[in-house]
Amino acid sequence: MHDRILILDFGSQVTQLIARRIREANVYCEIHPCDVDDAFVRNFAPKGIILSGSHLSAHEVSHDRAPEAVFTLGVPVLGICYGMQTMAQQLGGRVESGSPREYGYAQVRAHGHTKLLDGIEDSRNAEGHGLLEVWMSHGDKVVELPPGFRVMGSTASCPIAAMADEERRFYGVQFHPEVTHTKQGTTIL
Repeated sequence: MHDRILILDFGSQVTQLIARRIREANVYCEIHPCDVDDAFVRNFAPKGIILSGSHLSAHEVSHDRAPEAVFTLGVPVLGICYGMQTMAQQLGGRVESGSPREYGYAQVRAHGHTKLLDGIEDSRNAEGHGLLEVWMSHGDKVVELPPGFRVMGSTASCPIAAMADEERRFYGVQFHPEVTHTKQGTTIL
């Protein structure tokens, strides 16, 4: 059996684009709805899991959640936009409605080195910090990290634009690496 990535779809308009980027890297992946059960996730036996974005609000009581097996299987997990937000909430963080909403190009300042962003930058600011040119499209944002996570990147209006728990290999990005507007997106995926 070959290595494969499980993409859980929370209703993003660009979930197919995530799969396309993964497949362009010659990695097998499948998209499945976010409401699959724990047994499905375990039986799929993914090498990694991606949680897609969504049009939904993660801070609402009835928001869609990832199956618990996503976080107990022991494989790397990448949450994109809403995927990052639901990961944060499910693991003990907090999400709020953002003001202002971010839509369009943004510069994410990298904070320290993580396996996900190691050696990836588009430019440096005057202080020498690495910057990524990314595409943002969100209304909610993570305002409190879950235990074990640290800030991996920030923007002026989104202090937690990327987060990482290196020990468990859980990563979240508020931006969209799957779109071509994020210059290093394919490398991140």
